[in-house]
Amino acid sequence: MEYSALLYEVKDSIARITLNRPDAANALDTRMAHELMLASIRAGEDKSVRAVILTGAGKMFCGGGDLKHFAEQGERLPGHLKQLAGELHLAISRFARMEAPVIAAVNGSAGGAGLSLAVFADVVLAAESAKFTLAYTRAGLSPDGGSTYFLPRIIGMRRALEMALTNRVLSAKEALDWGLVTRVVPDAQLQREADALAAQLAAGATHALGAAKRLLQHSFNESLETQMELEAQAISDQARTAHAREGIAAFIAKRAPKFN
Repeated sequence: MEYSALLYEVKDSIARITLNRPDAANALDTRMAHELMLASIRAGEDKSVRAVILTGAGKMFCGGGDLKHFAEQGERLPGHLKQLAGELHLAISRFARMEAPVIAAVNGSAGGAGLSLAVFADVVLAAESAKFTLAYTRAGLSPDGGSTYFLPRIIGMRRALEMALTNRVLSAKEALDWGLVTRVVPDAQLQREADALAAQLAAGATHALGAAKRLLQHSFNESLETQMELEAQAISDQARTAHAREGIAAFIAKRAPKFN
């Protein structure tokens, strides 16, 4: 499939998805939202994909929604935003729930929907120059892209409210201190670090990684006893897989496992 707002490449079991509107700060329009939705399905259905990297072309990760494009809609804007948000939300839901781990490699600024595209990822690597802001209310809009779901869970309600109401801009270091990102790396090393981490995860037990993701995602909505039962069912299911047999055998033999 050909994309016009994205670059999509699979190599060594890693899908690299690059937001590719650098002349427009990689801003999100309906075309990009639609292509992200298609890319999320493609990566999730491709059994050869065992890790995903999401990043931006040029100097910015994603500047948020394309406000120039929004202004052109006139009275059609409410319906237009329902369509855009709907496809963006389908993409984020599929990325967040796929078995393959998703890494966001944040180069430059992640604002508005760009922040949403970063925070859903399982691992967020930020360049030292990266900045993070919600920015929606500055434009008279309210947050979308799952940011009101992920942010309170990741950084707490007070800090999420501060970001939403004041549009505070976080540096990469502040984002790390708040727990918004996993690691901060020098700008020149960002893509190399993302590639190395993706290779490590792609060599792992993919089904077990997916099960761990699902368990952690469910944990905020379940009682202790229900969560432990889900854990029991999941570990039992994993015990049926070739990955579990290989992992146990490798541990006993004191060798590195090979999760084919």
